[in-house]
Amino acid sequence: MISDVESVRYTIGILHPGAMGISVAESLIAAGNEVMWCSDGRSPESKERARTVADLVDTGWLNGLVNRSKLIISVVPPAAALDVAFEVSSLGYRGLYLDANAISPETARLVAREVESSGAQYIDGGIIGPPATKEGSTRLYISGDGANTVSDRLNGGLLETIALEGEATAASSLKMAYAGWTKGSAALLAGIITLAESNGVFEHLAKEWDLSQPMLNARSDTLGPSVAKAWRFAGEMEEIAKTFAEAGLPNGFH
Repeated sequence: MISDVESVRYTIGILHPGAMGISVAESLIAAGNEVMWCSDGRSPESKERARTVADLVDTGWLNGLVNRSKLIISVVPPAAALDVAFEVSSLGYRGLYLDANAISPETARLVAREVESSGAQYIDGGIIGPPATKEGSTRLYISGDGANTVSDRLNGGLLETIALEGEATAASSLKMAYAGWTKGSAALLAGIITLAESNGVFEHLAKEWDLSQPMLNARSDTLGPSVAKAWRFAGEMEEIAKTFAEAGLPNGFH
């Protein structure tokens, strides 16, 4: 396990950069780090996206990334978080492993157990905001042993990294609480609109909202793009439900 984190420049592997992960990579490069990804098995869209980032190194294979990385950051769909952790640990990784995925504290502990089995140090993380393309838009919250030192090495680009005190999985808990509102309220509003449309009363509902809840009409106008990609949020909603259940709260809505 790496305990000496005094080096100014980190060698960081990003698994597996989509739109969010690419923005994380760009921010880390801007902060002065060497950043890598591995193209093996990735889609043509992912490869093209990575080619647009100057100084992002392609190691080709996962084992090359694992062997060279002091820190690995996982930015994948929630359902893939544990599988990616297994792939990394099976290659004997002993560095720092930051899971920045939208997962419940329960799932985060499973990821931690997996990567720690090979000698790595787990750092919990959660990203709030859109892909980091402008200053002040996006934050990476991290928690657990080493979080304060790691945050110093990750700041300097457009993504702000904030270390949290408290439980080792505090970052995942914060992400789930935040997403419980943003994703949950969007899903509820989309369901209400669908209900009103299917019963032929949406026009009347919209007029009533204009009178009593004008912010709902404004928000419903923004749901179009989100509804089109709503399938991406199914895994995150399941993780939110797990978080509610673990806290002894009703979890049926999410």
